[in-house]
Amino acid sequence: MLVDREGLWFRVLAARYGIEEGRLRDGGRRGSVWWRELARIRDGGGETGGSWFREQVVKRVGDGSDTFFWTDPWVDGIPLCQRFGRLFELAETKS
Repeated sequence: MLVDREGLWFRVLAARYGIEEGRLRDGGRRGSVWWRELARIRDGGGETGGSWFREQVVKRVGDGSDTFFWTDPWVDGIPLCQRFGRLFELAETKS
């Protein structure tokens, strides 16, 4: 998760949650429910168990000019704007 250790998001999350054993920490009780759940999935947790996320989800972003967070079909061919419509409505940046 977040491979580019010099990138802005990695630095922001490292400052917020810290790094342990070379990985971003889940934040414990201070971490948001959302972030703890992402860390659990990253670490192989979840209903199906194992490392399904790491094995099944791949997207090469490159310079980002051809990648659209909300409208690309990320999971099961469904864009996030459809799967999480309420969150999309609240988003300030929809592109």
